[in-house]
Amino acid sequence: MKMVVVVVVVVMMMVMVSEASMIEQTCKETPDFNLCVSLLDSDPRGSSADTSGLALILVDKIKGLATKTLKEINGLYKKRPELRQALYECSRRYKTILNADVPEAIEAISKGVPKFGEDGVIDAGVEAAVCEGEFKGKSPLTSLTKSMQKISNVTRAIVRMLL
Repeated sequence: MKMVVVVVVVVMMMVMVSEASMIEQTCKETPDFNLCVSLLDSDPRGSSADTSGLALILVDKIKGLATKTLKEINGLYKKRPELRQALYECSRRYKTILNADVPEAIEAISKGVPKFGEDGVIDAGVEAAVCEGEFKGKSPLTSLTKSMQKISNVTRAIVRMLL
């Protein structure tokens, strides 16, 4: 009986180590290991996901950040009317991320066509960079746009593993 308990405990520990190893091994191949591990560990799906699943989790993180940024932009319209034109352009860019880039990436990764998924992920980072440039150095969105660029770069690295 003691032997059965020991075997069960050992097997459970091996499963937990392999789950952590999958995220860590995958994240080692990205430009920001700590960000990658943090994002994937924060999602309960991460512990059982394959590489494709990890990529989809990160696309969801892109979607969440784009939604948060768009809400921030909408709030800034009232607080910073002098930035109206730049905010309008950023709003367009983040709506593109939500309505085109994220759905493209999800569909492509889900269907096993990662090249098109990579395109959507790259474009999310580009849209964020263009938004940031609209402010000519005085952006109230710098933290959010830089985060989008970093998450996009990490996601791209994982999607490239699927090519």
